[in-house]
Formats: sequence, C-alpha cells, structure tokens
Amino acid sequence: MPTLQSSAVLLLFCFLIGLSCSLNPRDPNVCSLWESFTTSVKESYSHPYDHVTEEPCSDPRTSYRCLRHRITYKTAYRQAVKTDYRKRYQCCPGYYESGDKCVPRCTKECVHGRCVAPDRCQCEGGWRGDDCSSACDDKHWGLGCSQQCKCENGALCDPVKGACQCPPGFIGRHCEDACPAGTFGKGCLQRCKCGTGGSCDKATGECVCRDGFSGTFCEKACSRKCQARCPCQNGGICRGKGICACPPGWMGAVCTERCPEGRFGPNCAEECLCHNSGKCDPETGQCKCAKGFTGNRCNEECAAGTYGQDCKGVCDCANGARCYNIDGGCLCEPGFSGPHCRDRMCSPGKYGMHCERTCLCLDTHTLSCHPMKGECTCQPGWAGLYCNETCAHGFYGHGCLEPCLCVNGGVCDSATGRCQCAPGFTGVHCESPCKSGTYGKNCSLECSCKNFVDCSPVDGTCFCKEGKKFSWRGLDCSTPCSEGTWGPGCNATCHCANGAKCNPADGSCSCTAGWQGAHCDQPCPAVHTATRCQCSILSDSDRAGRMGTFGPGCLKRCDCVHSYRCHHVTGECDCLPGYIGPNCDQGSHQQLSLSFYLTCRNAALAADLTGFSVCLQFVLLATTANSVLKCALNVPTTPHATTGTVTVNVCPAGRRPTAPYVRDFMLICTKYELQLTIMFMMSRSVDHFLN
Repeated sequence: MPTLQSSAVLLLFCFLIGLSCSLNPRDPNVCSLWESFTTSVKESYSHPYDHVTEEPCSDPRTSYRCLRHRITYKTAYRQAVKTDYRKRYQCCPGYYESGDKCVPRCTKECVHGRCVAPDRCQCEGGWRGDDCSSACDDKHWGLGCSQQCKCENGALCDPVKGACQCPPGFIGRHCEDACPAGTFGKGCLQRCKCGTGGSCDKATGECVCRDGFSGTFCEKACSRKCQARCPCQNGGICRGKGICACPPGWMGAVCTERCPEGRFGPNCAEECLCHNSGKCDPETGQCKCAKGFTGNRCNEECAAGTYGQDCKGVCDCANGARCYNIDGGCLCEPGFSGPHCRDRMCSPGKYGMHCERTCLCLDTHTLSCHPMKGECTCQPGWAGLYCNETCAHGFYGHGCLEPCLCVNGGVCDSATGRCQCAPGFTGVHCESPCKSGTYGKNCSLECSCKNFVDCSPVDGTCFCKEGKKFSWRGLDCSTPCSEGTWGPGCNATCHCANGAKCNPADGSCSCTAGWQGAHCDQPCPAVHTATRCQCSILSDSDRAGRMGTFGPGCLKRCDCVHSYRCHHVTGECDCLPGYIGPNCDQGSHQQLSLSFYLTCRNAALAADLTGFSVCLQFVLLATTANSVLKCALNVPTTPHATTGTVTVNVCPAGRRPTAPYVRDFMLICTKYELQLTIMFMMSRSVDHFLN
C-alpha cells in the first residue's frame, strides 16, 4: 500500500506535468503510454510579392509612363508546429475510466447481467447468451440456464428459481395433478356451476354438455332434433367433442381469454422476447419498444443524438453533454449547467472547482475556455494550448485538421480554407492558369502586348515572336525588327550577301539579279556542267542551251550564239573572235565556232577532217585556278594554259589554210574540267563541213 508521502509526491508530479492522476498506476487495469503534444515554432519561407514600377512607354512619340509588374520573392515567417511526447496513464485496452477506477468495457450491453471482463458478461439467473439477452427456454432455469425444469401439463417454469407456475386446472409442485371434481381455474379455487347434464372445464369452468343437453350450464335437455353446437369463440375452430383450436392472441376452452403478458401466438403457446419494458403483440409477437429503446427485441438504446419513442427525437445538448435516451434531458459535463448545458458555471475568463483560476487562452482566437479544466477551444485557423498559433502550412479549420487543397503556389486561408492564388492562376483551388490576354492576381489585369502576342500570366511580360511578314521587339512588341535582324525578339542576325533583302520572319534571303544560293553569294552559272564524260562536237542550237542563265533567281536563259559566256547579272554576251552583235550572231560565214566539253579528268577529242585545209584556234577556259591544264595537239605547236582564257593558233599567224591538208587531229587534255572552243578556218564551205 502506498504511503501518504508517496501519494503526495505522485500528485505533485502529476500536477507539474499537467496530467490526470486520478488513476492509480499500480492498478492492474491501468496502462501507460507516450502521447504527442505540439509546440509553436517559427519557420521561414519565400512569399511572392507583386512589384510595380513605372517605365517609359514603348511609343517614342509620347511622354507617358507605363506600369510594369514583376513578381519578387521575400523571406517571410510563419508559425509551424513541433511535435513532442510525454507519458500519460490511461485504462488498458478493454477498460474505461469510471471515477478513479478502470472498469471493463463490453461492446454489447449486458442486458440482464453485468460486465466482468472486456466483452464478457455474467448473466443473471434465467438469462443466457453473450449479452444476457436471451431468456431460458421453457425447459431450463438458473444461472446459465443449466437446470432442467420438471413442470408438467404446460406449466411455466420460473427461469430464476425453477418454480412451476401451474396453468388453470392443475395443481401440485410440478403441476402434475388436475383440479378435484367440482373445482376449476388457477389453483383450483373456483367452484363449478354446471348441472347434471355436463361437466366443468378444469381450466375455465365452462360447462361441456353431454349429448342430449344444452345451455350455459347444461341445464336444458335437447329435443330429438337437437344438434351439436360448436362453442368456440373469437374465430376458434372446433376440433370435435367440443375442443377448440384458438387463433393467435387467444386461449381458453372456448377461446375467450386474451394472451397474458409475455405470451403470443395460437393458444398463446409462444413466449415473447421483448426487453426493456417492450410490449409484445399477442398475435404476431412483434415488440413495441418503450421510449429510448429500439431494435427487434428492444435491446438497443437510441443512437447518440436521438431519444424518445422510436428514437425520433433529436438531442439539443451542448459542450459535450450526454443526452438521456428516454426524454432527451441533458447530463452536463462538470462546469456547465442549464437545460441544454450552455451556461458556464464560472464567469468568462475563469475556471476551476471554485472558479478561482484565470484562463490563459488568447481571447481574440478562442471560442471558449473549459470552466473546469481551463482547456482552450480555438477558433478555426488557430491551434496550440492557448490558441496562439496559426495552423501549420497545408492545414486549416477547427483544430487545423482539414488539409488545404490549393495548388500552383496558392495560399490557403487558415480559417476558411479559401485559396489566395499566386499571380498567373485562378479557380477555386488555383488549378486554372490565366486565360490568354490576362495576367496577375486573380487574372484581373489585361496584357498590353501588340501584334497578337501573348504575355506572361504572372507579370504580363510580352513574348515577342515572328509573324508572316515581320518580327517584333520592345516592351509591348510593337516595334518591327531593324534591318539585318530577324526571329523572336529580333535576336538573330541576317547573312544575306550582294545586296539581298532579309526576311525578318524566317531570315531567308531574296537575291538581287545575277545571284543565287541560300545567302545569295553564288553567281548564276555560265554553262550547264555535264555530269558524265562528254566528248562530242555540238551544233549551234545545242550550244545555245549550254550557255547558262542570268538575272533574278538565275531564271533567265542566255541568248548568245557565238559567245564565250553570258554575264550572270545583265545577260550580255561575250562574243567569240570574228563575231559581233547583241547575240554574237553576226560574222564571217567562212568561220565556224564549234563548242564541245571535256568534263572528265582525262578526255580526248578526235575529228576526221579529210579533204579540208584547216587552221585551228582554240580557247581554254580554266575552271581551277590552282591547277595546270595541259592540252597537246598532234601539230608542231603545243600550248600550255594555267588560268583564264588562252587563245592558241595552230596555223602560222595571219595565214590562210594551205596544203598539205590536215587529214585529222587529236586534242588530249588532262587535269580537271575545261570548256574548249575550236574555230575552224576552212577553204571549203561550212555547210559542206557540217554535212
């Protein structure tokens, strides 16, 4: 047994740590546990701010200044919750606190018994079952219905003591004896009144007449035509010899008696199973529950918050008061009073047994202070022992138990849970970005961007982009790109050469006449270079197609007849020696210029000129500046060419063709490609030569 001194120390310890010490830790049904409690701490976080500045407007013709929104973040502080733990005593599982003791708890109510261990009932005599709600059957009695009844003749066995309750017409310890002649009824205490023409029913005293007699007391003799009459009443059926089968709810020799309380059915043979003063319908056995109870057998109290007949009443009790299930009366918690327990026994701000203590709750954030314990009930959005702490981040409401549902950086109101959206978002939970053309808090500001440009939904910054004909720059994207730039924000540089124009949308070049290529840095081609080795003499019409192109996009064809080349810009013809005119088509008809191409690294040309006196003049157009082109002819003169145009005369200078005739020649060229033009000076007609 603890000493007085140890008990005092224990009480002092409990007082200092703020725990309930009404329970004795040495009680075998008392357990200890560690419980959590919260304290308030400060934590830092980044909070967005809308920073508004004035800047010159993009239109240089006005002196107005425009507002510029920019989101900045600053370090802010808020209350957070820190969790600690402390030891507390409470009843072990299966037990609950009642006064200063822990008593066992039974999930089901022990209807006719008491709870002696968790979920274990000890039933009273005459009752059985897990919840002691089932009465002993008519053949058993005692604790647990373990004793055998010995009653006879339909007598009821007392479920507690086993005593026999004899039905009318029988007596004896076990109701084994019928009433003596001339008596009837319960205990055989009533005298029969039947005449000599009948006998008395031992239970009801009704007279059962012998054949030939009738009347209530069988006092009348029947005539010869007298027929038997069924005496059953209230819907009873006559089974022969005057025996009645009674309908549900009736009993007796002729069915004139109502079922006694606790019995129902045909001849009242069934036992009612209604509890808590519930009434049994004598015909169906259905229970009519008393106020405050419900269930098929009236063994359940009204659910919490309801009361009265059929549990249809709604309780109106405040401050944790319990509602009486029968009439709805309120059982107030200590410290409260009034019909509905709404009145504090202490004045505002005070608590304790004699209201001598002062509440420590922060008034502006507190709903109430418990008049006995001093515990603070906080307003929505506040927490802590004294309601001096805001809800932890992500929670709101009563007790800060509701999780916030804000997304995209939205801040949750700690009291209502309403979301305050960050710039750029809107919606109940900040789930929707601003629509095109709006920005800022609640998407309430309109973008000032020009030329169908979108802006940042956060601060309204314009995202300049390229269009079909122009690209834009500037704060509001109203200024076109300057010459030589293109692309989003005009940040890309054009690379167009030879006076070509740059498209500000995609940077493509529009070439001037005579130039081509992606950057307009390639002149129009003078001839069409062959793709395979060709060593053939061409006619004038074939040669015209080889002379090249000129003009814008190199789309015009040169129209030169006897020419080296055509100028890639103007198309002007560069005539061969002996020819004049815009198209180089005027000259001596005794001269003929034939062009052929050597397009291989090693190629040769041979011609049979039998019967002609020929002087050969050929022009070399070198295609590579850094390589030596060597051409050899089977005549005494062997020319060499490096670059540019070289004219070589095979015949002596200024002489006409003379004998001996040149029957054939061969020209062999090596190293790279070249264009070769040969002029024939012939003594016979050109037409004859071409044929």
